[in-house]
Amino acid sequence: MLAIIRALLLVVAFLFINIVVLLRCVIRPFHRDNVYIAGQWYSMMSRIFGLKVVVRYPENLDTDLSYVMIANHQNTYDIITICKAAIPGVVTIGKKSLKWIPVFGQIYWLSGNILIDRKNTSKAMDTLTLTAKKITEKNLSIWFFPEGTRSYGRGILPFKVGAFRLAKGTNTPLMLVTASNMHNKIRWNRWNNGVVLVDVEAPEPLDDSRSPKGWMAYYHERMEKKFEELNAEVAEMEKSR
Repeated sequence: MLAIIRALLLVVAFLFINIVVLLRCVIRPFHRDNVYIAGQWYSMMSRIFGLKVVVRYPENLDTDLSYVMIANHQNTYDIITICKAAIPGVVTIGKKSLKWIPVFGQIYWLSGNILIDRKNTSKAMDTLTLTAKKITEKNLSIWFFPEGTRSYGRGILPFKVGAFRLAKGTNTPLMLVTASNMHNKIRWNRWNNGVVLVDVEAPEPLDDSRSPKGWMAYYHERMEKKFEELNAEVAEMEKSR
């Protein structure tokens, strides 16, 4: 019964939120804060699932500056959990085909996200060059899922190097964003589905002590460690509830 109620509430909430976010994007197309606003609205649906999403930001984070943000990519629930950690001025890089998904695709495009043709290597490289230009000229932050695909309970998958090349090539500080485990977290007929912790670490510049691939390996190890720490903390929190 609870699952049916949740499904109905989710449909209503999803339609309402999409209308609100789409109107915002139509009125202010490609505004630097559209992705941030969308992340805050979509994350409201976590309450319908009985989830408490807690985002921890570093102290004195200046959202007027540019960053490269890398986050773990777990499943389709990411849009209501880790995406809550989006900051003002952030955009993502997504597949060009997303643009044609009804409503959501138009929201994604009008939010100012960067669309990339992954099947065309030369065009993909041109898009990364454009991304670097936008970081410097429009003072944007770029959000990456460096695993490149959803992990579905397989831990932190191997990273792709693009985010680290971009951060190093543009001298843009990098921020690690890690969410606690979401695999099999939500049960539709369970009232309370617990806590999700999202940790945003302080931005750090990538110096010349490592190559982009070296930084990739370094941050992969750090995300794995942070993921384990957050999972342990969530287990303790839920044990005492």
